[in-house]
Amino acid sequence: MAKKAMIEREKKRARLVEKYAAKRVELKEIANDESRPMEERFKARLKLAKLPRNSAANRMHNRCQLTGRPHAYYRKLKISRIALRELGSAGQLPGVVKSSW
Repeated sequence: MAKKAMIEREKKRARLVEKYAAKRVELKEIANDESRPMEERFKARLKLAKLPRNSAANRMHNRCQLTGRPHAYYRKLKISRIALRELGSAGQLPGVVKSSW
């Protein structure tokens, strides 16, 4: 099980990403629009830099929803390999059978 603080930190990042997503897109469009004057583009870049760092989507890290484990994460199932194996062995995942030979 991951530390509770790390799990909560990821939740906080997710909230910040959602809160600032529209503002980030708007500022990025202004900053990348080459038809606008250079001063306006520069001001948009400064405003973008003043936003919280954790509001950037690329700072998010995928974590298992059951254990909070950050590594060996299956995106399709949103769980880690260890949780997948345990659920499969317990028969709680339809169509999944643990193989042994």
